[in-house]
Amino acid sequence: MTKPTVRLQATNTGTAVNRRRKSLAALSVAMLAGITPSIAEQLTLEEVVVTAQKRIQTLQEVPISVATLSGERMDAIFSDGSDILALGTRLPGLYAESSNGRASPRFYIRGLGNSDFDLAASQPVSIIMDEVVMENVVLKSFPLFDVEQVEAIRGPQGTLFGRNTTAGIVKFDTRGPSENTEGFFKVTMGSFGTQNLEAAIGGELTNGLTGRIAVLSQNRDDWIDNGFTGKSDAMGGFEETAFRGKLLWEPSDTFSALLSYQDRDLDGTSSIFRGNIFTTGKNGLNSNFDRDKVFYDDGDNNPQGVDSSGTTLKMEWDLGAVTVTSISSYQEAESFSKGDIDGAAVYPDGSVVPGPVLFNAVTEDQADVEQLTQEIRVSSNSEGPMNWQLGAFYFDGDLDVTTIDGFFGATTVMHENTTWAVFAQTSYDVSDVLTITGGVRYTDDEKDLTVGQQNTDGFALVIGAASVQSYVPVNESDDQVSWELSANYTLNENSSLFTRVANGFRAQSIQARDIAFEGNPSVADSETINSFEVGYKADLLDDRARLNVGVFYYTIDDMQLSAIGGANNGNSLLNADKGTGMGFEIDFEFAVTANLMLVAGYGYADTEIDDSNLSTAPCGSRFTSNGCTVTDPINGNGEALIDGNPFQSAPETTMNFSARYSMPISSGEVYFFTDWAYQGETNMALYESVELNTDDQFEAGLRVGYINDKHGFEVAVFGRNITDEENIKGQIDFNNNTGFVNDPAMWGVDFKMSL
Repeated sequence: MTKPTVRLQATNTGTAVNRRRKSLAALSVAMLAGITPSIAEQLTLEEVVVTAQKRIQTLQEVPISVATLSGERMDAIFSDGSDILALGTRLPGLYAESSNGRASPRFYIRGLGNSDFDLAASQPVSIIMDEVVMENVVLKSFPLFDVEQVEAIRGPQGTLFGRNTTAGIVKFDTRGPSENTEGFFKVTMGSFGTQNLEAAIGGELTNGLTGRIAVLSQNRDDWIDNGFTGKSDAMGGFEETAFRGKLLWEPSDTFSALLSYQDRDLDGTSSIFRGNIFTTGKNGLNSNFDRDKVFYDDGDNNPQGVDSSGTTLKMEWDLGAVTVTSISSYQEAESFSKGDIDGAAVYPDGSVVPGPVLFNAVTEDQADVEQLTQEIRVSSNSEGPMNWQLGAFYFDGDLDVTTIDGFFGATTVMHENTTWAVFAQTSYDVSDVLTITGGVRYTDDEKDLTVGQQNTDGFALVIGAASVQSYVPVNESDDQVSWELSANYTLNENSSLFTRVANGFRAQSIQARDIAFEGNPSVADSETINSFEVGYKADLLDDRARLNVGVFYYTIDDMQLSAIGGANNGNSLLNADKGTGMGFEIDFEFAVTANLMLVAGYGYADTEIDDSNLSTAPCGSRFTSNGCTVTDPINGNGEALIDGNPFQSAPETTMNFSARYSMPISSGEVYFFTDWAYQGETNMALYESVELNTDDQFEAGLRVGYINDKHGFEVAVFGRNITDEENIKGQIDFNNNTGFVNDPAMWGVDFKMSL
């Protein structure tokens, strides 16, 4: 049976969230009382509410390209215990990957991202969780559970969200407390000993005080053998627990305070690096690849751990004409990740499996992260044609990174980052059909780098192959003005056009990883982006279908790039003169019948580096028998000229499709759900080569279940990567042809009980 439609009225007031919560509660009571919408209403798509402009609006009225994910589609994607990376390609234009396992995701929107694996790397895609920016890559990886909605906000968001949003934002809103007692309990059993438990409960605690608690426990057994040690099931598993608690105090209609606390503990496996799985001169995986086995002589079977927590206090005062919002947050994390980077083993007789390998490489990275953020915002409550908001933001972050190399030993560098900003945005209804929105932000950003211990207990220091270097502290600062201007024109009651021009910047970056190998730190200047887009949004077929289309073009000046690998396994920052991107996205939903729902999306991004003199060291073993075959021109220094190449790790196309068919039966329904995600041509390095690119990779999921409305439970069997695709997710281009891949097919069953 089809679920009833929820209609929400958009509003600009700061207290609208509370009113929305109460409206939803009233609807829930009506449903429990047996008040069912008509068949016509059931065939109407839900009106999606977003907060892309830090105020409640409908998806169809906001003059920005936004895609959302929630409910059953999201539950299906994460049913097997997948981490945040599972969002990649699930929305048009969105991609995600990582060479650091579950701990450090890297996101891309419209082809723009950053492939830098270092824990100090900045990203042009900002992760916002419950209105708090998660700046460091470790904080970005907090597990997803009890999530109400995900918003992928495409294009620069420098006015309201600040620096490091040149590509866009992935915004997560978790469920908050309500006055009615509600919750759920869900348990999953699956392949490789996977056991997942997720539960939440909330409701009124006393007059004016409500709360909600959500917990997550995920476990998977080790399933990958180590052929060198002979140990079966040596790695690949994980144990992760997380908790979130919220208290909402509403002593009156004019004030509310929401206190949130979240905590995470991960004990698992870092990325599994597989040596020599590419053959020189050929594309794709070779016969060395064995999904169930690796040969590691170092790395302790690639362990990984994260311990993080955060506290946020959001307060709102409704002063009549305006609403004042204050959001204070403190987040911290400690993490480590160790790996046999070459992915091969050297035996006592000198043989290498899978060989060859020039030298053993094993490293461990540790991070100690702290960040404090404070935002104060004043927004209008006017019912007239104009609404506005003013705000100020402060960020103070500290990051200590320790890199431990098997030859050089341990080195620690300390990063400090402080930034403050003021911003304003206003929207004006010029007429009944035309709304103009403009905004501006001033940001001041400062970064400092100091070097702590160097090469302690390293073999290189003992034998005199390394020495303690003298490094002068690095200080970089910049201030920028970001702006935006958009227009939304209503064609009729069911469709509209929008256009948007926006400017933003990614703050200057300092990369210090090379210090661990007696290199020098590198600095990249701030990059700035100018973006133009037009879009069409329409509700079709009596609100049974929704079609959103966006076309974009952007240019980036002083584009920040990371040159990773080469002969010395370096990690250095570069600035390209310019980068360009152009393309489009299509989001489509269609309630075909009361029992059949289709969702589809397509994203295309044509990106290009524009710098005639820029070069980078290609595969470090390019001149050996196990090297890669570079197709770019090579300069006199043996470096590849990368002018005209696509952005690194940026899929040219992304596609997603899902279908749900249900059959009503006594007390509920049986349903069939499938989802498919596709990744098109992707160049995995800055330079182009025969080996280091992928195309036509996809994954599919399947879910068959029964929902009992009378007793409030659901039982389902599911499969992820049901065709067991072997997809290449990344590479390491020094030493030997090493890569890493996706997870195998996963099958399981879950049971959910709702209160």
